[in-house]
Amino acid sequence: MEAPNPGQKSDIQNPTQIFILSGQSNMAGRGGVTKHHHWDGVVPHECQPHPSILRFSSKLHWEPAREPLHADIDTKKACGVGPGMSFANAVVARAEGERVGLVPCAVGGTAIKEWARGEELYESMVARSKESVNKSGGGIKALLWYQGESDASTDHDAEAYQQNMEAFISNVREDLELPSLPIIQVALASGDKYKEKVREAQLGINLQNVVCVDAKGLHLKEDHLHLTTEAQVKLGHMLAEAYLKHFAGSD
Repeated sequence: MEAPNPGQKSDIQNPTQIFILSGQSNMAGRGGVTKHHHWDGVVPHECQPHPSILRFSSKLHWEPAREPLHADIDTKKACGVGPGMSFANAVVARAEGERVGLVPCAVGGTAIKEWARGEELYESMVARSKESVNKSGGGIKALLWYQGESDASTDHDAEAYQQNMEAFISNVREDLELPSLPIIQVALASGDKYKEKVREAQLGINLQNVVCVDAKGLHLKEDHLHLTTEAQVKLGHMLAEAYLKHFAGSD
């Protein structure tokens, strides 16, 4: 298959499998972003563009996917490498003939309460996800979720995390009319004083078609908050393995 020409949208084949990328900065991607808030432009082999990987832009059209995936979504901070491209490349490598579509929705610094039904971020995610299907005819296969660092600062927020996350899962499934939508969440690699309480909540969610990938131990940048580029590549592979093991071919 020849690589699509970005200047000719009619040449782009629509994705058959759609994945929502949501949460906060470690999903949006800060890999390779320097302390001066500039991305170094380094794209690892595992994150290179592929003719069978597309992204849904902020202008609501499908285009060839390339790093940084969230550049036009998480616009208040510099975006770099996240887990999305290495995830997609790993899925494409195992799913012959399939075309993967990524719907970036993550925004850095956001708390779980900002992803409640009725809030701007949640409603935008649902609307983008629905439109991504309308513009492709493909099906949403999973939601990849990495969030919680902003809820690790106070005991109150950490204590409420599991209930809020379970409500989020219920709401997004209902609003997308996908009652069994697979959710692959990431347990925190970093966070503030109550990080372990948030991790306990994430690892303790026991709902159908919800699995958790643990990022603990992945390398962090100098800020002790964001994953390095190398760690993001590894996380993408972990997410892909979770999807392929638990959900691929389960329609």
